[in-house]
Amino acid sequence: MFFRAFYAIPQTMRAPGGTLVNAVRGTLDTLARYATDRRPRHIAFTTDEDWRPDWRVELIPGYKEHRTAEPIPPALIPQVPIILASLAAVGVDVVGLEGYEAEDIVASLAVKVKTPIEIASGDRDLFSLVRGRDIIVLYPQKGGMVEVDEAEVARRYSIPGRAYADYAILRGDPSDGLPGIAGVGDKKAAELVTRYGSVGAMLEAGVFRNANADYLEKALRVVPPVSDLPIKVPRGRRDRYPEHPNKVEELGKKYGIDSSLERLIKALGSNPQ
Repeated sequence: MFFRAFYAIPQTMRAPGGTLVNAVRGTLDTLARYATDRRPRHIAFTTDEDWRPDWRVELIPGYKEHRTAEPIPPALIPQVPIILASLAAVGVDVVGLEGYEAEDIVASLAVKVKTPIEIASGDRDLFSLVRGRDIIVLYPQKGGMVEVDEAEVARRYSIPGRAYADYAILRGDPSDGLPGIAGVGDKKAAELVTRYGSVGAMLEAGVFRNANADYLEKALRVVPPVSDLPIKVPRGRRDRYPEHPNKVEELGKKYGIDSSLERLIKALGSNPQ
């Protein structure tokens, strides 16, 4: 969310002291808009404590390798602590775990909490978590946010609604550094997933062998978000917002983000109990 905010909001937006705060303002405003439009009873913000975990790289060395030169834009780096401090001051739970990506946190929380669940993310890897209308992804794209459920996954990719991870493994995904299977593009991947149901079933049937089978076995451990992490479900809401009024006031004045903080506080405070 703060990556999208950084690129969407002009980099002329600065605090009174000169600190760049375009990603801060954009993230808080985006979260406020989601809270206003979707009216969640509980909300949490997940983080990449490790955006390229060693255990994933050991299995697939090219995993996100193209991003290593500049994983985070230099101008965004100092804004991240401000974003996290702002969320904490307002009373939004932030959840992360060393050695894992945000998608793993989302997947592990999704099996612990009651549905319906809405995942606000531009990460298509999370399409693998959709379950009917019980778990959907609020996916940002040109023209506005789209609700991605199983029917939408099937419409977009011509695959069973829960098979996105298998589809991505087969065709590859340049954004994640996944090579895929040579000669298997979008159409072929969709045909294979529709016929066999999963990559695991393809391996059992001997559809792929040798190096291809080795890649698929490793990709099955790398691509699907981890859903069994030992994390606690956060409170997800507060009896009143903001949780730390003095800190909110301090951050608002220091960084000139008063209006964004107020919008988020108002949005969360009006949500149903």
